[in-house]
Amino acid sequence: MTRRSKRVTKAKLKRKIDYHLRKLGFRRHRNGNFVLRSSEKQIVRTLHAQQRLERLKSNKAFIKANTPNLIKHFASGTDIVPSEIRPVLQRVYSGTWESELFRLASLSWSVPVSSGFGRRLRYLVWDDSNGKLIGLLAIGDPVFNLSVRDQYISWNADDRGKRLVNILDAYVLGALPPYNTLLCGKLVACLLKTRELYKDFKNEYGGTRGIISGKKKEARLLAITTTSSMGRSSVYNRLKINDVEYLKPLGYTGGWGHFHIPENIFEDMRTYLRISRHPYADLHKFGDGPNWRLRTARAALDGLGFKADMLKHGIGREVFIAELASNAKKILSTGKGKPNTSKLRSVEDVSAQAIHRWVIPRSLSRMEYLVWTPEQFKYLLSENINIASMLTPRELVDEHGRQQPATFT
Repeated sequence: MTRRSKRVTKAKLKRKIDYHLRKLGFRRHRNGNFVLRSSEKQIVRTLHAQQRLERLKSNKAFIKANTPNLIKHFASGTDIVPSEIRPVLQRVYSGTWESELFRLASLSWSVPVSSGFGRRLRYLVWDDSNGKLIGLLAIGDPVFNLSVRDQYISWNADDRGKRLVNILDAYVLGALPPYNTLLCGKLVACLLKTRELYKDFKNEYGGTRGIISGKKKEARLLAITTTSSMGRSSVYNRLKINDVEYLKPLGYTGGWGHFHIPENIFEDMRTYLRISRHPYADLHKFGDGPNWRLRTARAALDGLGFKADMLKHGIGREVFIAELASNAKKILSTGKGKPNTSKLRSVEDVSAQAIHRWVIPRSLSRMEYLVWTPEQFKYLLSENINIASMLTPRELVDEHGRQQPATFT
């Protein structure tokens, strides 16, 4: 028995979970369930705060070792000429310095990002005009159960099992400071619907075999889903240029998840399951999908005597879909037809339109991006960051959990 196992008892773990949830703002309803007092964005930020702090602590050595060499890739406001921004996508591969840069940049997100599951395509979005990093884009295997997606496509369980291979989910998507102030988050989101992503997927995963069935599937990237982290999204909504809709809103998730359970408690849950000889304690190998944490947490809570509704945090996240083929919905629904991608445009074309539509007008009305420096980016990676004292509430964070540029006083 490990030292951690000796420390984790059923009674102690129950008290630890109870205390943590009350501290976050949950209260116990008279029916015994834990419920949030409100679903406002500030509550969501609080729920994510401890998870983010744990992520920064666990990456402390990485941040210290890599920031000096990689900080040069982050822009100052004065590096940017909005009308000359030229976005390009660079594929990220494991074991490269670009992978280290992707990891470092993603640690600045206020909402900790996933590492992705199964099939993955990761990209750095560069500004070719100055060699600085605009943002990040990563797509990977989607969750199996997503009711608003399945209802939109008109899938039953059998349809979904056969054709989910043609959909990925954008699990990292957004712009970094100071580009985010210039609405480059919209620009990066539009890049989901481009020829480059479609071709990369075809080359990498066109001959994919089903993990469960083992059968070869002629997969094509017909659609990409994504969700906002804080309710309704002002960045993803109305994402349209010249009557081309880049993201279509589908509705909201049911408010179930595990993000309000921090890593230290989750590890205690796994230890408790190991002691109980439950198979979910270590059910996280390739192929188990992004729901394994949810299943593990549910199994532990059930064993501890908590109601399953504890995993209903009540924060409904808005779900969107980007359809890369004009007949994507029909093919996904029926399994018949050849993808029509004749209207897909290049990263260069889509970027030029997005810059004209959003970036240049914003640069004329919001000029605070000019005061941003890479030194401020370092502050976003600090465990001691006090965002509330640094920014006004409106500037605190955008609805996807990304830090907004700040002026230090």
